[in-house]
Amino acid sequence: MFKRVVRQSKFRHVFGQAVKNDQCYDDIRVSRVTWDSAFCAVNPKFVAIIVEASGGGAFMVLPLHKTGRIDKAYPTVCGHTGPVLDIDWCPHNDQVIASGSEDCTVMVWQIPENGLVTSMPEPVVVLEGHSKRVGIVTWHPTARNVLLSAGCDNVIIIWNVGTGEAIITLEDMHPDIIFSVCWNRNGSLICTACKDKKVRVIDPRKEDIVAEKDKAHEGARPIRAIFLSDGKVFTTGFSRMSERQLALWDPDNMEEPVSVHEMDTSNGVLLPFYDPDTNVVYLCGKGDSSIRYFEITDEAPFVHYLNTFTTKEPQRGMGYMPKRGLDVNKCEIARFYKLHERKCEPIIMTVPRKSDLFQDDLYPDTAGPEAPMEAEEWFEGKNGDPVLISLKHGYIPGKNRDLKVVKKNILDNKLSKNTENTTPAIKTATSTPSIKSEAKLDEVLKEMKSLRELVSSQEKRIAKLEQQLSKMDI
Repeated sequence: MFKRVVRQSKFRHVFGQAVKNDQCYDDIRVSRVTWDSAFCAVNPKFVAIIVEASGGGAFMVLPLHKTGRIDKAYPTVCGHTGPVLDIDWCPHNDQVIASGSEDCTVMVWQIPENGLVTSMPEPVVVLEGHSKRVGIVTWHPTARNVLLSAGCDNVIIIWNVGTGEAIITLEDMHPDIIFSVCWNRNGSLICTACKDKKVRVIDPRKEDIVAEKDKAHEGARPIRAIFLSDGKVFTTGFSRMSERQLALWDPDNMEEPVSVHEMDTSNGVLLPFYDPDTNVVYLCGKGDSSIRYFEITDEAPFVHYLNTFTTKEPQRGMGYMPKRGLDVNKCEIARFYKLHERKCEPIIMTVPRKSDLFQDDLYPDTAGPEAPMEAEEWFEGKNGDPVLISLKHGYIPGKNRDLKVVKKNILDNKLSKNTENTTPAIKTATSTPSIKSEAKLDEVLKEMKSLRELVSSQEKRIAKLEQQLSKMDI
């Protein structure tokens, strides 16, 4: 009889709230580099932020609880010789992070369990293969130690980090700069957005373009494309009239979009963050002061606007917490880490509920940190869905988890069965630490200390000489 006017959705009343000032991370010099990446990466242990650095590139890694004012001398991860453009935490090890830089390299770092005590100039492995700056790094969702990088040389490389080798190189697929790359749910396909206005769905192991759409968005500004859990592709871009658009595509039929929405005429690139458990997409525009969120369903118009969270300050970048890092007792369904010019501000999205019980409709089983397969298995053609965990009692990092990673993961400097032919860039040790290796470690640490002191004294000497030079009349 009566048509339902308001669509029912448990996410209609999601509301965002910025945390109090003392729970922000203050006095951080966020990078000013002109690149449309998020500049921030978060996991249940750490928040990493790309920062301004003189003479190279650096990013800061802070334990989540280290809020308040951050000391200017706080240690950074500073091995790159050019500005860092993108960072991404490994989904299978909360202490491993990858970074791509203007120096054309990708570096993979292992952060100590309690965070940095001194600056970290040495990565576990350097991945060299791009001829221009590397603007995108993203880990495989289900295979351990598989990392994808995309550079301004229009090349995508997929690495086996455990051996430091480039296994797959996709060279002639993109004629121009690649704006975004995203894995699908089980990591069997990638979707890319390119400056030639095409969105492509690629099978990287067959090195084959499965589907593509020319002029997905007709505007000249950057396009972003992400996979949804059902295999559809969600894109953000600009119309010919420079209006911001979002669109939904079915890779089986890319001729026409499933749905298109015009939004506004702001010129900031929309960064999409997707929650596969709730099918909600959050859009954060660079330079905007708002986060818009949409629910994606099977009923027309398929993309349903939910709400907008607005603040006064524009955002320089944004970090998005994985589901296992959220507080289920507060019905928190998303947490963002908004970058200002000088600080990082967490924003909490919650669904108001009266009951204190676990809300299983908000928290279906989510992807956990366990990798269902090794790198070699994936490169050989195996696929595997994420290993799901329940959040009923909150996410508790397993005590044995690190041990498992130690056995299989060369990032922990352990020799695994599968990676006996490691590259010289990766140091390996026997699985049982001996007195001999500890003595060797002490020796290396002493040497590093003396080298640091030497560098420091030389820097002082150079500064002194420069001062003298400036006083002289030439």
